[in-house]
Amino acid sequence: MKLLTIDAPRGGRPGALSAKGEIIDLLKLDAGEGLGNWLPDTVRGILDAGPEGLDMVRRLVDRVDEAGGAQADRIAALGALLPFEDTPLLAPIPEPRLILSEGRNYGKHLAEMGGEAPPSYPTAFIKLQSSLTGSGKPIFVPPQCPDHIDYEGEFTIVIGRNCHRVAEAEALDYIAGYTIVNDVSARDWIPGYRDATDKIDICIAWERNIMGKNLPGFSPCGPVITTADEIPDPHDLQLTTRLNGEVMQSTKTDDLVYNVPQMVSYFSQWYLLQPGDLITTGSPAGVGVGRNPPVFMKDGDLIEVEIERIGTLSNRLAAA
Repeated sequence: MKLLTIDAPRGGRPGALSAKGEIIDLLKLDAGEGLGNWLPDTVRGILDAGPEGLDMVRRLVDRVDEAGGAQADRIAALGALLPFEDTPLLAPIPEPRLILSEGRNYGKHLAEMGGEAPPSYPTAFIKLQSSLTGSGKPIFVPPQCPDHIDYEGEFTIVIGRNCHRVAEAEALDYIAGYTIVNDVSARDWIPGYRDATDKIDICIAWERNIMGKNLPGFSPCGPVITTADEIPDPHDLQLTTRLNGEVMQSTKTDDLVYNVPQMVSYFSQWYLLQPGDLITTGSPAGVGVGRNPPVFMKDGDLIEVEIERIGTLSNRLAAA
């Protein structure tokens, strides 16, 4: 099953994809069909409701997929079916409580960044909810740092239930599904970080690098969440990032230094991970700053991140 959030007033409306690839407006369908179900009005709310919330949505999706004749006509008359390509979207979960962004987690990416040694444990920084935007939305070029904007296509975990101090063997049970995040980064402060030698200067330079990842709209996410039952092996997926149609990143998720259960278990030793929280799993090789010469994005560029079984996250850069 694929879940999404339709861009609509008051924070959006929860949706799902039908077998034909149409968007199902779940609230319209639920109300119009008179099913008598209590359906949360956000995707995060559906995840908060636990397995019952997802089962409720599956019943609605099945109703659309199995409808024929008069019932199909009635569903269409409700206005509950929308064309995917023409419907504006928000991030699938516009209001996660926590976004953790894993770093230094693909072996080939470490090699392109100067042959750094793999970290001795998973590392991640926090990204802000205000950095989220949806597929199809513009990424605005910040006038204060417009010249070194990079892409990082990332396979992303979506937490499905409260998760704290879980073992690796149990970690997959806490995952609702997977989505895509482009960890857009203003790289202006990378040279200062690389040149710093004093411990305090290194910390300050790295802090500015992280702030360069938290600008508004610098975390495009989506277009959908694919539920975990449709991705039996999260370490066997192809990820491809294209800039203006040219392939820049192409890798399988088996290049992860720390795998999905290891990440979820490790971070849960500190954080209370809650339904709808996101953990991006790190950037594969091919980022712009790692190229010779470097390649950065500019106004008008189209950046696409495609992951099999999920879809394609697509955004165009635009002047602020």
